[in-house]
Amino acid sequence: MIYLLIMCESCKIYIKLCNTIVYFNLYICIKKYRDKFYGEYDFKIIQKMKIIIPVKKAQEIARHQTLKFSEKTIAKTEAANNGLTDLADVIIFISHLIKETFSRKFEVREFFQQCFKIGYKSLPLISVTGTIMGLVLTIQSRPVLVRFGAETMLPSMVAISLIREMGPVITALICAGKVASGMGAELGSMKVTEQIEAMEVSSTHPMRFLVVTRVLAATLMIPLLILYADALGIIGSWIGANIKGDVSFVLFFTQAFSHVGFIDFLPAIVKSFFFGAVIGLVGCYKGFNAGRGTESVGKAANSAVVLASLLVLIVDMIAVQITDMLAL
Repeated sequence: MIYLLIMCESCKIYIKLCNTIVYFNLYICIKKYRDKFYGEYDFKIIQKMKIIIPVKKAQEIARHQTLKFSEKTIAKTEAANNGLTDLADVIIFISHLIKETFSRKFEVREFFQQCFKIGYKSLPLISVTGTIMGLVLTIQSRPVLVRFGAETMLPSMVAISLIREMGPVITALICAGKVASGMGAELGSMKVTEQIEAMEVSSTHPMRFLVVTRVLAATLMIPLLILYADALGIIGSWIGANIKGDVSFVLFFTQAFSHVGFIDFLPAIVKSFFFGAVIGLVGCYKGFNAGRGTESVGKAANSAVVLASLLVLIVDMIAVQITDMLAL
């Protein structure tokens, strides 16, 4: 009996051992087949990826270039639209200015107040500028004229230079820095603090009260400041001539105006009115159309000075070309 039990247990162990061997062999076969199959499949995938990856890179590059080109196109389009919008705003602003200039209700008191601010308040700066212009021009020109024996032409040369070109342009540039920046900052601060909207609500036309008076005052006062600077420039030239010489005041002025005629004053006076109109218009436009933030006040004043100075030089170039064409 014991022998039978031992034989049965031995048979069970043998059967389990056989099953284990069979399962192990089956696992080895399956593993080989899987490695072979998936190895070939991975190789095929790798071969396909070698073809797909460059295509994807090319697609990404093309997409990036397209987006970059689109952004540049959009930026240029926006810049062009902004330029056209600014041009339209300037045209509308000038049309409203002309309309309100010839209206029946003119702010006379505000006009004279602006004339006082632009003219009288600018006299110290223009006085120093005009005197230094004549003094420096005389000191720089005297040695050259002495070398050629034409020292007697110094007064008339300085007078013609100041009256025709240097006096109007330099004085207009000084006024562009003082007057245009003041207008831009003043109107810009009124725009930021909503005073212009309050004037509209209170039935006070801001274009007539703020812009028309300032533009007309600048158009009228800047030519007078230019004539004042020319006179002080000639006085400064007389002072410069007496540094290394002895010329009487009457003799110097007689020689200065001996070669100066009305034809020398006419182009300078005409273009000085345009200088004043440009300075007043630019200062009022930049301040009247300032943004809402506090930074816009500084930007309005800065842009007013830059644009007014540039337009003064452009107007002067056009005036010189017209004067040369008309042989004036």
